[in-house]
Amino acid sequence: MSEIKFGEILLPGDEQEQAKREAKVRKRFWPTIKRAVRVIPFSRDLVAAYYCALDKETPLRVRGILLGALAYFVLPIDTVPDFLAVVGFSDDIAVLTAAFTAIKGHIKDRHYVAADKALSENLTETV
Repeated sequence: MSEIKFGEILLPGDEQEQAKREAKVRKRFWPTIKRAVRVIPFSRDLVAAYYCALDKETPLRVRGILLGALAYFVLPIDTVPDFLAVVGFSDDIAVLTAAFTAIKGHIKDRHYVAADKALSENLTETV
């Protein structure tokens, strides 16, 4: 995957674009994370990023970057199909890592608390 593609995925977008991405992420995040939780080494960070992206106190630019990365993660068709287990999520991991680097420090303790609760309550049978 090229740097140009990363740049396109991680563009914050305007409020309308962010609203579209947010709707996709809200609809598809939990089914996708349930499939990925065992193969993505930073699932806790990923779920915390989800809560950060939905937090209205998170700066608009940061929300946009996270929503772009999370939308890529939940899309059923991407560069490497996710049904290929670990290899299938490798492109998603690369995009998410780039997003986490760009927004470093914006995922707060409250997002991790929400992530821990969600992972223990909603994914117990999967984890």
